[in-house]
Amino acid sequence: MIDIQKKSFYSLAALLFIFSTKAAAQHTVVSGIVTDAKDKSTLPYVTVSYKGSKIAAKTDAEGKYKLSSAAPYNQIQVNYVGYKSLVLAVVPGKTQVLNIKLQEEAQSLHEVSISSAKKARYKNKDNPAVELIHKVIAHKPLNRMQSDLAVQYQQYDWMQFSLSNLSDKFKNKKVFRKYQFLFDEQDSTQVGGKTILPVYLRERLSQNYYRKNPEKTKVIMLADKHVNFDANLVDNNALGNYFERMYADVDIYKNNIVFTNSQFLSPIADGAPAFYKFFITDTIKTHSPQLIELSFIPRNENALLFEGKIYITMDGNYAVQDAFLKIGKNVNMNFIRALEVKLNFEQDSSKKYHLNKSHLLMDFGLGAEKGRGFVGERSVVIKDYQTNVPQPDTLYKGEALVVAPDAEKRSDQFWAANRLDTAANVKLKIYGNIDSLGQMKSFKRMMDVVSILFIGYKKFGPVEVGPFYSFYSFNKVEGFRMRLGGRTTTDFSTRFYLEGYGAYGFKDEKWKGLFSGAYAFNNKSIYTFPQSFVRATVQRDIDEPGDQSKTLVPEDNFVSSFTRGQNNRFLYNDFYKVEYMQEYANHFSFNAGFRKWTQRPAGVLTYSNLVNGQENGIEQITSSELNLELRFAPKERFYQGKRFRERLVEKYPVFELNYSRGFKGFFGGEYNFHNLVGTIDKRFYLSQLGRSDVRVEGGYVSGKVPFPLLTIHPANLTYAYQVYAYNMMNFQEFVSDHYVSLNIDHNFNGLIFNRIPLFRKLKWREYLTFKGLYGGLREENNPYKNPELLQFPVNENGVPITYSLGKKPYMEASAGVGNIFKVLRFDVVRRFNYLENPDVSKWGLRAKVQFEF
Repeated sequence: MIDIQKKSFYSLAALLFIFSTKAAAQHTVVSGIVTDAKDKSTLPYVTVSYKGSKIAAKTDAEGKYKLSSAAPYNQIQVNYVGYKSLVLAVVPGKTQVLNIKLQEEAQSLHEVSISSAKKARYKNKDNPAVELIHKVIAHKPLNRMQSDLAVQYQQYDWMQFSLSNLSDKFKNKKVFRKYQFLFDEQDSTQVGGKTILPVYLRERLSQNYYRKNPEKTKVIMLADKHVNFDANLVDNNALGNYFERMYADVDIYKNNIVFTNSQFLSPIADGAPAFYKFFITDTIKTHSPQLIELSFIPRNENALLFEGKIYITMDGNYAVQDAFLKIGKNVNMNFIRALEVKLNFEQDSSKKYHLNKSHLLMDFGLGAEKGRGFVGERSVVIKDYQTNVPQPDTLYKGEALVVAPDAEKRSDQFWAANRLDTAANVKLKIYGNIDSLGQMKSFKRMMDVVSILFIGYKKFGPVEVGPFYSFYSFNKVEGFRMRLGGRTTTDFSTRFYLEGYGAYGFKDEKWKGLFSGAYAFNNKSIYTFPQSFVRATVQRDIDEPGDQSKTLVPEDNFVSSFTRGQNNRFLYNDFYKVEYMQEYANHFSFNAGFRKWTQRPAGVLTYSNLVNGQENGIEQITSSELNLELRFAPKERFYQGKRFRERLVEKYPVFELNYSRGFKGFFGGEYNFHNLVGTIDKRFYLSQLGRSDVRVEGGYVSGKVPFPLLTIHPANLTYAYQVYAYNMMNFQEFVSDHYVSLNIDHNFNGLIFNRIPLFRKLKWREYLTFKGLYGGLREENNPYKNPELLQFPVNENGVPITYSLGKKPYMEASAGVGNIFKVLRFDVVRRFNYLENPDVSKWGLRAKVQFEF
């Protein structure tokens, strides 16, 4: 009996085993990876389901998915916002791997239309799409990072720039014959065309912290890797900063998004319904929570606005789940042929949405859409996003950005483990390519030519000769002027720097020159930020009277030789200067030093005073002074050139305070005085109304001094429009010992012309400027009250040409049209008062060459 029971039990077990094996074999199991068909990047949170069922799965952060069902399904459906939906065949009852590539939707939003017998006029009132966007706007404060008490996350980003749309003919040119390894091939449908030439790549990994009360942010840069060009030609860090400025972080919840220093209005800005048209174009029920696809187009196609789609969560948060933004071809932007932004958000532990990934792509070019150009892209990936995790106060002390000491020395193994975006892996060969390129003799020769043309210097071992743009110039006193100079490089020393030039005027037959020696405490360069050096300089040269430090045309520039009116008053200057320069990481700096300045009049300019009513000629005057210059430029970014810095003008102010103390009897000084000048520069972004650059300046000179040591207000006698000089004022026309000034230069960015049919196509832009100066002279510094002082200069008819300001301010204004042929600006300038002064014009026309996006 027991044997029979055992046999029955074994038979039953065998049947169950056979049945279960057969059932398992009939399961339909599908797994794989979902990627973007263009850039091969993995796509997270894609919905994959068996068609006609409720069985679905989402891809993980690496794009992986897995579906399983006992039912014999033969199709799966793939849905992802912004991409074309797919239905794919599968084999029922089998376990299989199916990797999926999704194509982006390419529909132009201008094709969105409403089908009806009669086309309805678009209006905001009773429009469900507008009602929805109002709810999104109302919920913005709840969906931003600032709604949490504290946030922390890790961020990885990469940024690449490449020459684009390169034809086979271009690639096979003789000049590139040795550089074929630099070129990359890609899908011809992608922005940039089939053949590109990558020239720059930067990767960064950072740990980011935010605290709400008191509000503080902290970024710890853990790793930073970028292409390194020859440091004698390019400031690599500054180049990265310049590109980063063009490709700033995109925060759709802000009212304005800045690209290339221009403000675009966000589609969910507070006032967005006044500038955009919105349409509900789809409801996505396969997503959890359900999403509403909201398409939008600009009301004015020339304005700085986007077109695209946003996907709104219908869970009561009205948060943005995904966003796809781009600009139309008629937007009033220069050199930008395409701009696309993709944003993906995910939920955190508190069920709120935060940015998970962003991708920004821009295509630059001078000509046709398919012509050669420059394409750049930046991708940001965020992980380990945590909210309301308290951090000690010590974390937020010090600078907002801290770079780890070994950030630029991370190993290849470190980067392989910490690249959060797999799309970056295919771009890494550029590091080796640029290193190989730098070793090629033909490339070095090419860079020598580039250095001469664009920088002005030619390198000879440890010395550079130049700048060549100052080799030839002319003026009324010197006639034809020749100049040649040079300086040492870091190949000579990273501590000691020498610089000098010699010049000769063939009319005045005088030699001029400069010699300077410096010692850098940072053991890098006297030009490397943060600067720290001492320098001694001796200079003898000729210059125009007045403060030329803020003009845009460098001295000795050939262009500055062309002037309006009689520009025949000059000074021979002898300078002896010692200075100590120190900058700090927070962009505060000071420059302390001593200067002895001897000036002798030249041309028709003479110095004289009155002794017993008789004119007494004075050959020269000498001042000896101690100087202190303070400067604070919070969050400043700049490009460091060979001998200058090009500040990247942004919204942050710049404060400067300069103090000079003159001593009589000290190293030949003849005057006791104090001179204090303060300046504030600020750019104001006004969204769709454009932007204003504002400068406020004030100065005060105490003590009894001759007019050359007072403030001689900067005048522009050239035909080139200058922003920080008075374009209708004559040289030496006004002097002050106390003054305040206001300078406003406003760019409307085509606000008016964009609405006029003919001008709309030209993409011209409107400018308005105002310059006001209020000041005067105290009696002790007025030559008419004190004849022993140097008298104001007079012209050939004995009429004074230098004045003090009276009770009314000096004022001039201009209206300009810019972006003519994308590079020219013309201003009609109007001077409003002091028109009775000699050789004064009420109206003037000035031109300016400026490159703006």
